[in-house]
Amino acid sequence: MHSTIRGALGVSSALVALAVLSAGCDQGGSPTGSADKPATGDGTRRTDRPSPHPGLGDILVGDQPVTGSRRTGEDKAPFARTYTDGPLYAAVTGFRSTAFGNAGLESVYGDVLAADASGNASGDVMTTIDPKAQKAAFDALGDRRGAAVALDAESGALLAVVSTPSYDPATFSGHGRADAKAWKALTADRRSPLLNRALREVGAPGGTFHVVVAAAALEKGLYASVDERTDSPLTYVLPQSTTSVTGASPGCEDAPIARALSLSCDNVFAKMASDLGADELRSVAERFGFDDDTLTVPVRVAESAYPRAGVSRPATALTGIGAGDLRATPLAMARVAAAVAGGGRLVAPTLVERVTKADGGTVRSKAKGRTGRAVSARTADALRDALGAAAGEVLSGGGDKAGSGTGAKAAWVADGRDGTGSAWFIAYTDGAKGHPVAVAVRVEDQPSGADPRKAAQPAVTVGESLLAGLS
Repeated sequence: MHSTIRGALGVSSALVALAVLSAGCDQGGSPTGSADKPATGDGTRRTDRPSPHPGLGDILVGDQPVTGSRRTGEDKAPFARTYTDGPLYAAVTGFRSTAFGNAGLESVYGDVLAADASGNASGDVMTTIDPKAQKAAFDALGDRRGAAVALDAESGALLAVVSTPSYDPATFSGHGRADAKAWKALTADRRSPLLNRALREVGAPGGTFHVVVAAAALEKGLYASVDERTDSPLTYVLPQSTTSVTGASPGCEDAPIARALSLSCDNVFAKMASDLGADELRSVAERFGFDDDTLTVPVRVAESAYPRAGVSRPATALTGIGAGDLRATPLAMARVAAAVAGGGRLVAPTLVERVTKADGGTVRSKAKGRTGRAVSARTADALRDALGAAAGEVLSGGGDKAGSGTGAKAAWVADGRDGTGSAWFIAYTDGAKGHPVAVAVRVEDQPSGADPRKAAQPAVTVGESLLAGLS
């Protein structure tokens, strides 16, 4: 989960939090027209809400609207947005305000959700979110700074997108004094509640990146299998440096990949990264979706990045333990877990199942971003088996806590703020529809402590709640 690092070359301490986009700016891609009415993932067709209906169009979760509208009595803005369970779904809906603009899906589909000249909704947006999973993750995170994502590894449907601390978009949907006061408080809050941490905040992913390093080693042929003994001293001194990385357990010395994933052996993966080299690691990371600034869901997603050309050997070793200048969003790490669970295929994530227009036609959201094969099916199968074994070391109830088809990895990584860091958790499990589902959780401001398991436990606890919500 994390190991002891000594020497002059420390782990990069900067957490890169992308600022909330300016109010009124588009945060996603443009929808594309379609005349068909797609079925849901299980092959059934959902019943559309009656259309047209008065007021603003709605955003729906599980066939139920989580938005509404009220009449203002004003000619220029006859309707103001209302929200049901606003904080629970803020990371999904974004906000719509007559004074402060739009964000998230409210911005991407601003025209579709607007009222037409007759006062009726132009259309509704059906999301892919599973309300049970969303609430499970939201309740488990509480008021801590963090994020959680659940991703269908086969269809790419986002089943949960949670960011905390959250906010209630209903408190500033108008333009009165109370709205201005609420907006001012939110924008002044140092915890940045308006920032979508699931999609827009990047940070060092720590030992969850071990999975990508292991994939690169298997794809390159550095090791023939996850059970082959590695050449990894328990305390590994980074090349051209006095910095050392010590494994979390004596069992980390020369540990095979499977055991190293289970015990979170940073010594193994730091040396493995150095042996592979930055170019090889970057190539595999990019196949997992890193270094792609085009990704939208259709809300725009921050770029997760492997360091560019010219990375030194010691810096390359640090990326092997998810540190240094490596950066990832929780969504990016969910995609890594999904690729492993899905046979090596990188899927395009999406928040929107369909958009129904008032005239009965539909608009389909076309996800943008890199897709294709991340790794071979053989490599994915080997890593899936290894992470399945690792689940017994991570989950509080052992490997069978969320079902026999579950794999998991947890980690803690320093961020340089008074000895605190971020706890990470990634996992996959068998979803309710028979598809594998991947999850990723990040909880910030966590002390390291002497026991790496305890350091990562807050993220594990949230992840277990999310896995239970998906069952």
